[in-house]
Amino acid sequence: MSATTTATATAAATASSSATATATAAPAETTTSKATTTATATTSSSGTAKTSGDVIANLFEWNWTSVAKECTTVLGPNGYGGVQVAPPQDSLKLNGSAHAWWEVYQPAGYDLNSRMGSEAQFKSMVTACRDAGVKVYVDAVINHMSGHDMTNAKSYSGNSYTSTNYPGLYSADDFHQASECPTSSGTVEDYDNVTQVHFCRLSNLEDLKTESTYVRGAIDTYLNKLLGYGVSGFRVDAAKHIPLADMKAIIDGLDQTVDGTDPYVALEVFGGKGELSQASYAELGSVLGLDASVQLKKAFAGNISSLKTFGDYLIPSSKSLTFVMNHDTDRSGDSISYKDAKTDRLATQFILANDYGTAQVYSSFAWSAKDDAPPSSSNGMVTDTDCSSSAWNCLDRDQGVLGMVTFRNTVGSAAVKNWSDDGANLIGFSRGAKGWTALNNGTSAKTQTFQTGLAAGTYTDLITDGTTVKVGSDGKASVTVPARGAVAITVDTLQ
Repeated sequence: MSATTTATATAAATASSSATATATAAPAETTTSKATTTATATTSSSGTAKTSGDVIANLFEWNWTSVAKECTTVLGPNGYGGVQVAPPQDSLKLNGSAHAWWEVYQPAGYDLNSRMGSEAQFKSMVTACRDAGVKVYVDAVINHMSGHDMTNAKSYSGNSYTSTNYPGLYSADDFHQASECPTSSGTVEDYDNVTQVHFCRLSNLEDLKTESTYVRGAIDTYLNKLLGYGVSGFRVDAAKHIPLADMKAIIDGLDQTVDGTDPYVALEVFGGKGELSQASYAELGSVLGLDASVQLKKAFAGNISSLKTFGDYLIPSSKSLTFVMNHDTDRSGDSISYKDAKTDRLATQFILANDYGTAQVYSSFAWSAKDDAPPSSSNGMVTDTDCSSSAWNCLDRDQGVLGMVTFRNTVGSAAVKNWSDDGANLIGFSRGAKGWTALNNGTSAKTQTFQTGLAAGTYTDLITDGTTVKVGSDGKASVTVPARGAVAITVDTLQ
């Protein structure tokens, strides 16, 4: 694999890896689209309504069999509302036995045979998840195809192609040409320059001419096929690199879901000003909470008391898909790392307890080198997830995280109230009068009296088995919060 291939692949999943997340955004021109901005309940394949919460598990590059099993045994029974899955389309397959995680971010066509499994396995996974009350959101790679340096490649479907010729799908005329890009390299060099971002290659990835009616039609045909299989929406990779008008046209070309709703759309937009800002793209749907992720890293590296204003200066809550990390930020260092397991867990508990954004829990696989793929066979096919193995990170099923999913589902839209902190790493707050939590980012247990906002009584902690919280007639409780840990109670845990 060449050096340019490495650069191509890394950028394939990072809309602008050189950009810095910003907490403010420029005003946007008002537009409308078909995208919905919240995750909602689903129905089973039999049409029976199933009620679930809004928490989405991101099972990054788990294969379809494993996703289906997790939906059935963990996500559905524990109140998750959705699952984000890897790009399901055919993609680049590197020669030899080394297969990087970013292969799936270099599309080779829109066939649904991928590293994660066959089309039949994908359809079966969607059905299994929906039957468990869990909606499926697909990572959609639609800004580009494979790398400029991938001239004679094979795909996971066994198809031959070049970077600008995908038989039966795209030819050279369907991509932006060198004359349309103002840089000599043909790639984006300034991520705040609108022309470069929209008409040059993201690293070496061949940029689709999304202003073309044909190209938009091909993309919508692919996405609508997924919707027809029961998919409920999309995380759009590198959305910042698709012009606003083109992105709106693509969204407007989407069918409704099988539930009769507009699909949920979360757009990857990192940094950027004016037309390239999160605020601009948020007019079309939700955006990824990349700036929130940066804020979380800063707080948990310093004092979490600063989280009192979490979300106040970010994109509106109804527009943010909020997470501690994703596959890009984990590797770039822009966020907390899964390798810092205690901080990852506690920060995840915070976003689940807080009232900002639609919360997403990230589960993936262990890596040493940034290109490392999930456990795979020699031909690149991802093997079944084994959460008992250190090769996998299954935070979605951690007991403390599941407790906070329950907490979030109980408190619903109730606002954060009764905030208290010690000026450093101990915080507590209620969600209206429906639930209360405290989190301790310190290295030793801390005892403090908190105003819980709850009725008097003895409550069972959702985080630690056997722990109880006694609330007095004044709504106050003296609670010992474990080091790097949390306590959470709700009206449903009153004994």
